Amino acid sequence: MGKAQTRATNKYMNKAYDSLRIVCAKGLKDVYKAHAEEHGESLNGFVNRAIKETIERDNETVE
Repeated sequence: MGKAQTRATNKYMNKAYDSLRIVCAKGLKDVYKAHAEEHGESLNGFVNRAIKETIERDNETVE
């Protein structure tokens, strides 16, 4: 990938997405990734779904 394309990609990514770093105990990343793959998801997709579903569940218990 050329320098101009890298800059353009980075510019787009910064504009379109927020970045979130998640830290977990050694070995858990592999567990999470394997679980996601078993369900046809990327690790990122799995984490986003887990967060979304937890928020929805938490909001249901508040109401």
